[in-house]
Amino acid sequence: MGNGKKYKFSGHQTFVFRHGWLEKGVRAVDQCPGVFLQENALVRLGVGKNMVESIKHWCLVTQLIEEYRDDGAQAFRVSDLGKKLLLKWDPFLEDDASLWLVHWLLVTNPHVGTTWQLMFGEFFRPDFSKREVVEYVLSFAAKHSLRVQESSLARDIDCFIRTYSSSNGSSKQTLAEETFDCPLLALDLVQLYPDGEIYRFAIGPKPSLPAEVMAFALGEYFDRTQKSGNTLNVQECLYGTNSPGQVFKLDENSLLQYIEEIAALTRGDVLLDETAGLKQIYRNRPFDACRLLSRYYGKETRK
Repeated sequence: MGNGKKYKFSGHQTFVFRHGWLEKGVRAVDQCPGVFLQENALVRLGVGKNMVESIKHWCLVTQLIEEYRDDGAQAFRVSDLGKKLLLKWDPFLEDDASLWLVHWLLVTNPHVGTTWQLMFGEFFRPDFSKREVVEYVLSFAAKHSLRVQESSLARDIDCFIRTYSSSNGSSKQTLAEETFDCPLLALDLVQLYPDGEIYRFAIGPKPSLPAEVMAFALGEYFDRTQKSGNTLNVQECLYGTNSPGQVFKLDENSLLQYIEEIAALTRGDVLLDETAGLKQIYRNRPFDACRLLSRYYGKETRK
């Protein structure tokens, strides 16, 4: 807690972000930075009051918009990455790569800690029940002197589960269901056991996760953890708090394959080496992860 991070177990109004919500929020802020402070936000966004608050919450925690002070007054603006992703690369979040990127941004937000962050970044069990998650987060809150009511936390955890797992345990939804469900269901990261009580993280290969998004995550993880060096133990990248391996729920073989792909993408800026049985990831030079993403989305000529 020494990093000054603020933990928040509410704000979404029990709504997961729905298809079109992030896009709608980012465009509204781009056109009118004070939109979330205006009484006509309901009309401008075309949703009810609670949904306006929820859209603001999700745009903030996914780091697509940011809050700042303008002459002492509260204001909002689209983040640099929010501009690139939703105003240029993929305006309707149609590419699974964009969903993986949003997932990474949500789970690794450096300013706001959430149940989403705790579950993907610090909860190392492969499966869980709702009750176990409540107890885990309550224990975390007590340890860090955070005040949280169990009833509100239970609603927060229900929202977390609905972000990644549908009520029937399947990622395949009807068109009507898709309208109200979270786009991150498509990532199939959380699965419900047949007993209807226990959930599990889907650990292993992620065919829809491009190496370019993994490279972005790896670059951020290097910057966050290796302040004075450019060497990362593979096990740390796989199991460390808020590591790419944890956030994307990869197994070791999948992670190693990504590192090899990133080595090719960056032309040797990142390398994988094994010495005396110890696998290490080396960053020879900082690489431009946003440029890799831009090339992936086809907005920059490949060289």
